Amino acid sequence: MSRQTPMNLKKILKEKGYQIIKLKTLPSGHHLIKAKINGKKGKFILDTGASNTFIDTNKAEKFGTKLKTIEHKATGAGTGEIDLQTTKKVHLEIGDWYLKNVKLVAIDMEHINLALEMFEVEVDGIIGADVLQSGKGIIQYHKDLLFLLPVKKKKKNVKRK
Repeated sequence: MSRQTPMNLKKILKEKGYQIIKLKTLPSGHHLIKAKINGKKGKFILDTGASNTFIDTNKAEKFGTKLKTIEHKATGAGTGEIDLQTTKKVHLEIGDWYLKNVKLVAIDMEHINLALEMFEVEVDGIIGADVLQSGKGIIQYHKDLLFLLPVKKKKKNVKRK
């Protein structure tokens, strides 16, 4: 009987063009990810249940963006309604993967950072499902890896004469 070599997900996805991003699992079970907004480094929680990517309203200046208040409110696990703001268009980088000219949502994350204090961690935001969908994200939990496929630019329809 021949012995088959096990499939290596990392190798397969790398061959398909995916970027490989290392995650850090915190004692709380959250996954910490390093990212840059407008070239400024930050620490973020990867949250597959968050529909949007957020930054802390208190970190807008750090990332060189201004905020605009919007009428909508958000809700999350364990909280009431949360006031929302949006950023101007920013450049988001996670490892070698990036999104240009994207608007992010901003919330006051004091309650989140307060909960993470016992783990000596402070985060600047949350990477949500919108980023995972844009990058066709795949998480390999047991290896603490996130795979994101580079976003292809949409081609404009050019009329030829």
